[in-house]
Amino acid sequence: VVALVLPLLLQDSLTVFATRVLILAIFALSFDLVWGYAGIMSFGQALFFGVGGYVIALVGRDLGFSHIWGTLPLALLTGFLLSALLGAFLLLGRKTPTVIFVALGTLTGSYAAERQVSGWQYVGAGNGLSSIKLLQAGSYEFVEGTAFYFLALATLLVVYIAARILMRSQLGLVLAGMRQNEERLAFFGYRVQLFKALVFSAAGAIAGVAGALYSYHQGFIGPGNMGPGLSTTAVLYCLFGGSGTLIGPILGTIAVEVITYSLADIDAIKSIWPVVLGLVLLGVVMFQPRGILGFFVSDRER
Repeated sequence: VVALVLPLLLQDSLTVFATRVLILAIFALSFDLVWGYAGIMSFGQALFFGVGGYVIALVGRDLGFSHIWGTLPLALLTGFLLSALLGAFLLLGRKTPTVIFVALGTLTGSYAAERQVSGWQYVGAGNGLSSIKLLQAGSYEFVEGTAFYFLALATLLVVYIAARILMRSQLGLVLAGMRQNEERLAFFGYRVQLFKALVFSAAGAIAGVAGALYSYHQGFIGPGNMGPGLSTTAVLYCLFGGSGTLIGPILGTIAVEVITYSLADIDAIKSIWPVVLGLVLLGVVMFQPRGILGFFVSDRER
């Protein structure tokens, strides 16, 4: 209810900020599926986010097409295919991969992609792509403001509900079993790594949609939007909010972005606000390892 009336209470600049937070929350939720449910520590989630953003920007620039019924599914499909390819390489080998191998593999993929686009003139190199064609629904064009806010909110709700249904399905039960005892589940004949690859691919698709929305909303996509820096930020969102809960990363994203916005606006700490933010995050993780959600609900309710 609060989210529905928020644009009516906020100034235009804060509505734009809130829209950006909602889009990043979709991205954080995609990472929670990978880490919180499948147990995959991915330091390359931004790779799929950035590719989704670049694809729709290029389609808009080169083909003049930006209709929502085509570009968002395209970003979803691109994220899915790329994550399925990377997931197959990292997870479906003859030997069961270690957590460190997968983490470094995703990190390498994200870093390599960032360096590649930084030197590729066709995609703007280090300057990225700007002046992206506006997202369209029929003849209507989405610009920064209330309409885009509700589009981002609706997308977040759809993704959250779909993920919640998925986690309560048979696949969700398998993932729950994997978290408790992966070896035992494999002994009973379940192809654990295949299930991980499926979740990894679904999360990549969600990240691709988030990247497309971000690109349209900001009017820009650059190398930094697909590198390890943004991937690490997703980890912080989940740690701060509470991983393996779906709602936790959303709360974590809102909290981190609001704190960042507030601290950056205080003149007395303008030069050191990242340090202050780091101390806040460290304090929450140390004293409440289950994130801020742990302050309000018990482990059983989670």
